Amino acid sequence: MLQAQENSVPPLGKQEPKPRQPSPILFKSSASLSLTGFDYALSSSKPKASSVPKSLPSPPPPPPPQTCPNVEAKPNSPSSFPFISSPHSSKKKETLKGLRISEAILGHTFAMAALTRITHKAHLPFPAAAPNGGGRPRAARVRMSLQENGPSLAVVGVTGAVGQEFLSVLSDRDFPYCSIKMLASKRSAGRRMTFEGRHYVVEELKADSFEGVDIALFSAGGSISKEFGPIAVEKGTVVVDNSSAFRMVEGVPLVIPEVNPEAMEGVRLGTGEGALIANPNCSTIICLMAATPLHRRAKVLRMVVSTYQAASGAGAAAMEELELQTREVLEGKRPTCKIFSQQYAFNLFSHNAPVLSNGYNEEEMKLVKETRKIWNDTNVKVTATCIRVPVMRAHAESINLQFENPLDEETAKDILKNAPGVVVIDDRAANHFPTPLEVSNKDDVAVGRIRRDVSQDGNYGLDIFVCGDQIRKGAALNAVQIAEMLL
Repeated sequence: MLQAQENSVPPLGKQEPKPRQPSPILFKSSASLSLTGFDYALSSSKPKASSVPKSLPSPPPPPPPQTCPNVEAKPNSPSSFPFISSPHSSKKKETLKGLRISEAILGHTFAMAALTRITHKAHLPFPAAAPNGGGRPRAARVRMSLQENGPSLAVVGVTGAVGQEFLSVLSDRDFPYCSIKMLASKRSAGRRMTFEGRHYVVEELKADSFEGVDIALFSAGGSISKEFGPIAVEKGTVVVDNSSAFRMVEGVPLVIPEVNPEAMEGVRLGTGEGALIANPNCSTIICLMAATPLHRRAKVLRMVVSTYQAASGAGAAAMEELELQTREVLEGKRPTCKIFSQQYAFNLFSHNAPVLSNGYNEEEMKLVKETRKIWNDTNVKVTATCIRVPVMRAHAESINLQFENPLDEETAKDILKNAPGVVVIDDRAANHFPTPLEVSNKDDVAVGRIRRDVSQDGNYGLDIFVCGDQIRKGAALNAVQIAEMLL
């Protein structure tokens, strides 16, 4: 097993707080933001020299850019952005001034996005959730980190956006471990990484990678999970998988720790038996964090969900492309389309998941099926419409609930205020409600716009608006919380 190159293990007991270590694996962008949420440098277009070791292999040359269909871009032609005209028009001076203003606005936007990371947990824009709620205690935070009697870990897909966030959450929560393997594809093998002050080399994922591994966090795509997940289980590893590969497999727990921890009963470390545990889809996690406390009180009969999903849901490359397209459109250029088949900047469109024969796309049906499994209720009626919006990070969802028992909005608000992992932002006087920017890089899911559904008689319906960080609670944090339940 790969061990940290520094072999000394700090003494057990109370440790001095350690400074946050930046990740060496950065996804560079023209705004010099690390799109994985690890590091930001606003003054230069290059990554910090201290963050990227010189020994890293040079990346392969990028493929030639593809252009979006049905978007014309001619020399000296007007931009497709409606507020910017051609620099060769009769209003040349006004247009150039508009471009400078647009660039300033864009720079401010990226700076604000960076600041949400810099202030992570230091200055929450809303109060922390109560320690208990809905009858279920919040999972205790573990404060031990590297120690001899901790479990051995492996992170599969460590160089990806969620893989990097796994490391961030493990460090933030001081998850105990005696060793950790950094696993990725053959292309990424050999990269050097620094985690909690220790140096590691990324290993190629192979069948023998899980010898002696207690817990493996997977986020490398469904095909990789299907191939290597069962192999890891056979070697006695408990696999927490972030893909859709095993979510609907009978007998595989599909878990949100604040919602259905009982689904993991019987899965423990130290038994010599491996197991598969599935992480739900990001939009399902964010939705059910808010809907479940109300469901426990009044029983949801029907739920209608509309999602507004950020670029982060499609990975770091999609986040980079959104930023690139934004600059290109503001400069009057044809937007580059590699990840999506159409313009993303200043646009929105139906979620890019494949559309099924029933007219729903796969993302929408995940929400339908996973809700029924997590709530253990095949009769609950769920319908969803999923939309991709040009937001960098954090999803938003509009949720309409129909109940079997009456539930007024004030009672609902009190329930949500006491729910673990949930914070209420519902200031009607100030018109202040959850936004993706406010919850980016935050652990809690924010809920607001809590109001009675006036289309239903009495207090049998509610509308709520929810925002949550897709990479954090929608993926990495939820997986690490599952791992904490194994300790």
